[in-house]
Amino acid sequence: MTDAEDRKPQSDEARSAFQPPAGVATTAEPESSTTSEFAVPRGLAVPRTGTESETTSEFALPDGLDVAPAHPAESEGSAFNPPRTYSAKQPPAFTPPTGVPIVSLTRDVPWQDRMRTMLRMPVTERPAPEPVQRHDESGPAVPRVLDLTLRIGELLLAGGEGAEDVEAAMFAVCRSYGLDRCEPNVTFTLLAISYQPSLVDDPVTASRTVRRRSPDYTRLAAVYQLVDDLSDSETHVSLEEAYRRLAEIRRNRHPYSGWVLTAASGLLAGAASVLVGGGVLVFVSAAIGAMLGDRLAWLCAGRGLPEFYQFTAAAMPPAAIGVALTLAHADVKASAVITGGLFALLPGRALVAGVQDGLTGFYITASARLLEVLYFFVGIVAGVLTVLYFGVQLGAKLNPDAALGGDPRPLLQIAASLALSLAFAVLLQQERSTVLMVTLNGGVAWVVFGAMHYTGGISPVASTAVAAGVVGLFGQLLARYRFASALPYTTAAIGPLLPGSATYFGLLGIAQNEVESGLTFLTKAVALAMAIAIGVNLGSEISRMFLRIGSREKRRAAKRTRGF
Repeated sequence: MTDAEDRKPQSDEARSAFQPPAGVATTAEPESSTTSEFAVPRGLAVPRTGTESETTSEFALPDGLDVAPAHPAESEGSAFNPPRTYSAKQPPAFTPPTGVPIVSLTRDVPWQDRMRTMLRMPVTERPAPEPVQRHDESGPAVPRVLDLTLRIGELLLAGGEGAEDVEAAMFAVCRSYGLDRCEPNVTFTLLAISYQPSLVDDPVTASRTVRRRSPDYTRLAAVYQLVDDLSDSETHVSLEEAYRRLAEIRRNRHPYSGWVLTAASGLLAGAASVLVGGGVLVFVSAAIGAMLGDRLAWLCAGRGLPEFYQFTAAAMPPAAIGVALTLAHADVKASAVITGGLFALLPGRALVAGVQDGLTGFYITASARLLEVLYFFVGIVAGVLTVLYFGVQLGAKLNPDAALGGDPRPLLQIAASLALSLAFAVLLQQERSTVLMVTLNGGVAWVVFGAMHYTGGISPVASTAVAAGVVGLFGQLLARYRFASALPYTTAAIGPLLPGSATYFGLLGIAQNEVESGLTFLTKAVALAMAIAIGVNLGSEISRMFLRIGSREKRRAAKRTRGF
């Protein structure tokens, strides 16, 4: 062929529109080698095993899948070429070859433990529900079940129950009516629950707001009994019956009248003053101051004032009586009078609930509860500081360095701790059947604290933490024995451990312009309060470690993340 023929343009038959230009190297392939979008990409060697009739899961990768380079000449730095160290042999399937392990839950444990165990499982791993409540063939009315669940959760949260236990109760109610794919969510003021029958159905969500809180442990125990009956396979409670019982619980009046509560606050303050070294006159003075403060707080509540101002008003009469005794040069410990009045106001119940929510992973609810405690404490500080400031201006000789307690009086202090726990239980509107047990639990707490601090010389913070742990342990055991909430057996028992004296001396130091000394005492009060809350929660967790929790598997941690 001549050079002229080479320069002559080729015809359409010799050159196709899809033919690459001259100078581009291509791999010659036969025209019949077409590929499908479902074909395995080049470089993936898939050895065939078994017969053609063997089928695999549509979501599982084939067995023996290996990644090999398409051409040895390709560089490892290619975006489509995996590294040499990468191996995809035996990839895990979405469903294990042996199937998902079945989680079996025992029924001889309280429903709280069984529900808490399932709440910490993913929805797909929860065991299938066995509805224990009868309903017609059409199934339960989902909106009504969710509404009943929210109303029960509202009463529990308003009564001071922890967020984790409220979620467990809500999940137990839904599960008893066959609604297993539900997710309850509890915050400080909002309850929400979502139910989705299956992945292809639309979810149903309902919510309810908690606007009022009242520490009525009798009502709390009645709600727990209702949830226990709903979770019992031998007790069939229809939706209408559950609504009727819930309405009765709401209508029931408090077991103790207002004047009984006022007398109980006086007994609590008087017993607390004896714990810190007071005598008969100090007992009477502290009781009168606390009762006046309680009636003043009732008057503020009747006028619609917020709780902050109620605490401020209730803190003034005990402080005023203590200052008046000092100005009259009476031979009494005015500091013990004021300390006893502070014992009746310190929000120990809210503090324990807030720390418990934080330790179990409910950080939003814990933050709100602790902020509420902070506001109450600031209200108490404002009331006491106002009275102490005027007392100092009038010439009252209040000594912030005076030590309370004096010589230990074991028998008298144990009797005072029992009386304090009894009064605290009445203030919390507990059932009469639980008052004796929580009173004894409070006496045991003070015995442990006194033995460690006064006899053993151990620091008050460590002694308080151990005593609170004993309270939490015994309270959890008593709750398991009665199949009820642990709050009625623990909250009143921590009354003798509250940091009343450290709070008073901190406020007195600030009132006398000794800020450094005052902050030292207030820091000690905060440390004691945290020791109480953490000790109570730790005692409850220790009891669960040595008892069956309703699952043969290990208990999943309550924490939602691992820190990352």
